[in-house]
Amino acid sequence: MIKMGILQVLKTQLLCHLIICYVFLVSGFIINLLQLCTLPLWPINKQLARKINCRLGYSISSQLVALLEWWSGTECTLYTDPESYPLYGKENAIVVLNHNFEIDFMTGWTFCERFGVLGSSKVLAKKELSYVPVIGWMWYFLEIVFCKRKWEEDRKTVVQSLRNLQDYPENFWFLLHCEGTRFTEKKHKISMEVAEKKGLPKLKYHLLPRTKGFCVTAQNLRGKVTAVYDSTLNFRNNEMPTLLGVLNGKKYHADLYVRRIPLETIPEDESECAAWLHKLYQEKDEFQEHYRQTGRFPGPITSPPRRPWALLNWLFWVCLLVYPLCMLLLQMLLSGSTFTVFCTCVFCLAGGQLGAIAVSISTTSIWIYCMLVDS
Repeated sequence: MIKMGILQVLKTQLLCHLIICYVFLVSGFIINLLQLCTLPLWPINKQLARKINCRLGYSISSQLVALLEWWSGTECTLYTDPESYPLYGKENAIVVLNHNFEIDFMTGWTFCERFGVLGSSKVLAKKELSYVPVIGWMWYFLEIVFCKRKWEEDRKTVVQSLRNLQDYPENFWFLLHCEGTRFTEKKHKISMEVAEKKGLPKLKYHLLPRTKGFCVTAQNLRGKVTAVYDSTLNFRNNEMPTLLGVLNGKKYHADLYVRRIPLETIPEDESECAAWLHKLYQEKDEFQEHYRQTGRFPGPITSPPRRPWALLNWLFWVCLLVYPLCMLLLQMLLSGSTFTVFCTCVFCLAGGQLGAIAVSISTTSIWIYCMLVDS
């Protein structure tokens, strides 16, 4: 207990946060540069370039998964049909997620990682995200589908981007937050006013889904994607997890309910598909109500095992980027030279300032990502 208490205190220290953010930022820029180097390969062997970029992208996104799984120790429980479970990670799928929490994206990535599709997973994201350092630049090379939220301008671009995935060489999940923005009471009130005007059933725990993105995605990925995974996320004990809580090593417990729906059962007609999606969100609302009343989702429980690769990747970058600095500082301090010791102190002070800048830039990058996702 004492050791655990000491470890928990260490996780809240600025030095640990400096190291985490420094490693994420520097490794991210290195990987972005390596991704840039794959551009000449695309005209020669596009499929090889795609596979390389999947591995490079994994090296960035898995650091955030390692932060959630191994640093904060957050546990993830899956409620799903045992007959569907063996198919997860072995087929292409559209994943429909609710959007209630600040770390939705980290939790979604965690389940992608546990089924081996993190590096190749796709999203429908705002165009602004492509300019965010590290994550946004990584997404550009992973052929993420970007849009401006102006459907008249977006439709042609989105359709073409989706059709480009028809020959994608890796299994992937296409993650969709159909609500378009994170749930708040203010947004919920406005959304339900729209539902009343349109004669749609009101939702208690969700915003009205934006149907166009889902319908176009389902239409243009037919033949490549075999199923829709209706996924509803919640956290136990009414927890409202935050990025800062994860960075401070706070442990959460995520519960995810997943239903596998064959894509062939979803209507192709856009108006019928939109009606189907509205009905889906009414059912998602019922699942959330069941969770609030019972503390669990319906169906059997399983816990997909944590894979070691996210942790090993994280440790690799820590050793590569931090260990040489520590050894250099130690050698300088042990040299016995007054001038060298003075230079070491100056170096440490400068390093502290640079580390603070690294924390600021890397956390700002992630916060911008979250703000753009939520807006």
